[in-house]
Parts: sequence; structure tokens; C-alpha cells
Amino acid sequence: MRTGVRRKVGNRGLGGEIIPVPNPSARRSNDIAPEAVLTVALLMLICIGVVMVYSASSATALLKDASPQGLLIRQGIYALIGLVVFAACARFRPSRLLSWGKPAVMLSFGLLVLVMIPGIGIMVNGSRRWLGAGSVQVQPAEFAKLAIILWLTAYLCKHAGRLDDMKVLRLPLVLVAAMAALIILEPDLGTAIVLVGVAVAMFAIAGTPMRLLGLITAGSLVAGAIGIAAEPYRRSRLFAFMDPWADPQGAGFQIVQSKLAIGSGGVGGTGLGNGMQKVFYLPEAHTDMIMATVGEELGLIGIFGVIALIGALVWSGYRIAQAAPDSRQRLLAGGLTTLIGLQSIVNLGAVLGMLPVTGVPLPFMSYGGSSLVVFAAASGILVGIGRRARAKRVRNLSVVEGGNGTSRGDRGGRNRRAHHAGARAG
Repeated sequence: MRTGVRRKVGNRGLGGEIIPVPNPSARRSNDIAPEAVLTVALLMLICIGVVMVYSASSATALLKDASPQGLLIRQGIYALIGLVVFAACARFRPSRLLSWGKPAVMLSFGLLVLVMIPGIGIMVNGSRRWLGAGSVQVQPAEFAKLAIILWLTAYLCKHAGRLDDMKVLRLPLVLVAAMAALIILEPDLGTAIVLVGVAVAMFAIAGTPMRLLGLITAGSLVAGAIGIAAEPYRRSRLFAFMDPWADPQGAGFQIVQSKLAIGSGGVGGTGLGNGMQKVFYLPEAHTDMIMATVGEELGLIGIFGVIALIGALVWSGYRIAQAAPDSRQRLLAGGLTTLIGLQSIVNLGAVLGMLPVTGVPLPFMSYGGSSLVVFAAASGILVGIGRRARAKRVRNLSVVEGGNGTSRGDRGGRNRRAHHAGARAG
């Protein structure tokens, strides 16, 4: 008996049994599509958000002799509009969306200027961030984030081979800086930080050299530090973040009340609707601090559940970006996913006391129509990219299998005929 001889095993084993050959298309069809995970996570987050907005606002509304269902109805309408936008954006071709980038940026820039004009921009709590009348209001800064992602995708991909030239990067840097400056003047430093952070991430994804990327990042950090130092209330928020109990009734009040809400919830929470901090204690309980209400009423289980859903959504977004069929769709998906993930981190960090309070809403859950519609649109675009990438893979796989299927069958038939002929000859 010879040793060291490798026997080739085809469709039949050593004992003559048939060994099934794995079918790549079947294996891929059984995988969970990232766009399906993203859709389920989005729907769950929106549903949880509507319930928590109602829980966080109903008690205060009753004490003010207002309708406890007021914000519930509005958030429900925003959710329906967001789902319609989500479905529509999932059907648009990425090339068509990118063609809207330039007019979207110009419109957003104009709205950011318009919101600063007294008598036109609506001021709430010392900030002039909204346009509209009555209950119909929009926040231009939210739409500016989506617009800059669309424009940057088209611009950076168009100049993909020249991103080592600072002259090429000058226009996007000036545009991002100008938009961020207008947002800071509202004032809304948190949204400006998110916008700049997403832009820097897109520069990195597009392949900007590390030397230039380091300069851009350093410049952004310096500009952010100047923005904080320029306003006394921002400096007080920074100091309150480092030691909120030094001024629990002043600058540290919101962080302290948020921690008290989460701490009183424990592991299982006090029960839906049974929270106390939302009743004139925790500021912005239904908007920026909605996660603190989740922690009080649903406990750590609720917090971890929401974080898991956001994590699943972000994971799905980056999976879609990784599998995108071309560089434009890859950069677009990466920018949109970074927007969702970065804003979630900024909000959760502030609620949990891990970052200074910046006043940005939690995606899909905080009360507000502009934020919900923008993030629903971003998610719809991601789903559309994922569907097209998966359909393209299936088509390519079908072509490969269709081209090789006959030859494999012929080879199998010839092998079997040769095997039987050999047996008869023996």
C-alpha cells in the first residue's frame, strides 16, 4: 500500500456515496440581508420612540391642562411621514440622489442664513433654529447634514485621484466650515460637531492621505475648542460635565437629573409611565434626554435594548457600504451610517454623563419631525443601496452558474460513463 498519495474526490466519496457540493447561491440566499436588519431595527426604534415620547410628555401636559395625547399625535404623524420618505428613498437610484447634492446644499445654505433673520427664524429657549409657523416647523440644520453628505459624495468621487492636492479639498472644507459656522451661530454646537465629524469621516473613507486628514482633524478640533471657549454657557457645560455635582442646581442640573433618572430605574425600571423625573425635573425629557426616561421606566434592560438596536442599524449600514457595487455608493453609505452612529454616540454620551451636553436629538426616538424625517431618508437610501448590491451579486452569480452548469453536468456525465465502462471492462 502506497502512502503519501492524494486521491482526488469528486462528487462521490471514497465509499461511492454521493457528496453534495455546496451551492454558493443557496448559501447567499440564506444569509440575513443587512438591509432587512436595518429596516427591522429602524421600525422598532421608531415605535419605541413614539411610545416613550408619549410617556415622557403626557404627565407634564396634564399638569399644564393640555392634551396628554398632543405630542403623541404629532410624533405619530412625523413617524408616518418618515416611513413614507424611507420607502421613497429606498426606490431612488443613488445616481439620481447624488445629482440633487448641489441644489440641496445651496438650498440648505440659504435656509441656514434665513433662519438667522429676526422675525423669520423661530426662537425657542434662546436658540433660533426653526422655520415655519404654528405647529409646522422645520429645522434647516438637520437637512443640511443630509445635503452635505450627498454633495461630498459626488465631489470626492469626482476628484478621487487628486485628494492629495489641498487645492481640490479647499472647496469642500470651506463649504463645511461655512455651514458649521452658521449652525454654531443659531446656536447649535452639537449639530455642528456632528456635521464636521461626518465630513471628516467621509474624507477618510474617500482615501484622503493621512497627512492632510490629520491637518483637517486638528483644524476641526481647534475650531471646536474656540467655539466652546467663545460662549460662557458652553464653558459652564464643559465644567459641569467634569463635575456636575459642583453646581447641581445650575450648569450641572440636567446631567444630575439624567443620572438620577437612570439610577432610580435600576435594572428593570419603574414601569412604563411611572417615571418621576420627567415631571418638571428632567429638562427636555421627551427630546434630547429621552434616553434618561427610557432608563428610569425601562431600566438598564431598556437602555441596552435601544443601544443594541442602534448598534444593529449601524452595523448593517457599514455592511451595506462594504458590499456597495461602486465607490460612490460606498462613500454615500459610509457617510450616512457615520451620521447615524456619530449622532447616537453624542446624544447617548450626554445622557449617560460621558460627554458634555450638546443638545442633539437621539436618532429615530427623540421628539421632532425634522430629525426623524432626515434619519428615515438616510436609512431608506442605505436600504436602496443594499438591495441593488444584493441584486447585482445574485445576477452575477446566476451568470457564472449558468455558464458553468452545463459543463459541470457534462463532466459529471462523462465521469460516470467512464466509471461504468471501466467497471464493465474490469
